[in-house]
Amino acid sequence: VQLQASGGGVVQSGGSLSLSCAASGRISSVFSMAWYRQSPGKQREFVAAVFRGGLRNYGDSVKGRCTIVKDDARNALYLQMNYLRPEDTAVYYCKIRSSTGDESWGQGTLVTVSS
Repeated sequence: VQLQASGGGVVQSGGSLSLSCAASGRISSVFSMAWYRQSPGKQREFVAAVFRGGLRNYGDSVKGRCTIVKDDARNALYLQMNYLRPEDTAVYYCKIRSSTGDESWGQGTLVTVSS
């Protein structure tokens, strides 16, 4: 499975941004799709995930400001981010996990929030 993340860019504090992740290749049963992020000098951080069946989970740092959406028909994952803060600046990665536990990561897309 290949994942292509896009939609990153520069946005002012308080602004919004929408990220996309397109999945291609042999996609077996999907257990979950998720977004993570990594800022310079920090560990990769969980942002949001959507599970088979529709359950969604968000990291504490983005809860209430982000919405994750999975489009099964298009094999795509989206992350709508609102009220962005400078601390949201990071490279955002999408991840897919199959029912067998296999995981694939996208290459990341950079989000920069200016103050």
